[in-house]
Amino acid sequence: QVRLVESGGGLVQPGGSLRLSCAASGSIFSLYALGWYRQAPGKQRELVASITYGGRTNYPDSVKGRFTISRDDANNTVYLQMNSLKPEDTAVYYCNAHLAKTYWGQGTQVTVSS
Repeated sequence: QVRLVESGGGLVQPGGSLRLSCAASGSIFSLYALGWYRQAPGKQRELVASITYGGRTNYPDSVKGRFTISRDDANNTVYLQMNSLKPEDTAVYYCNAHLAKTYWGQGTQVTVSS
């Protein structure tokens, strides 16, 4: 069983930055594939970044060059650095971990508005 707790969301102006953190409980964290998803009101949940246990990353075109995912296996934490934020990045952001089973955090709200 893995418990994921996100933090770092909030209100930011367009063009600003935020760093989200996701702390995980449990062992063998380093073997998990990790990801960040987001869900805006009335829209489906979508992937914004993923990182394999080997450190390979993947981003959709909508965030490529602006968002960076990283992992700290020693501290069981995954991060999402978000730069040049746009109003369309407003959503609830969820942390995801997968190894045979998939686990989700409770989400953290990110609002980009002036």
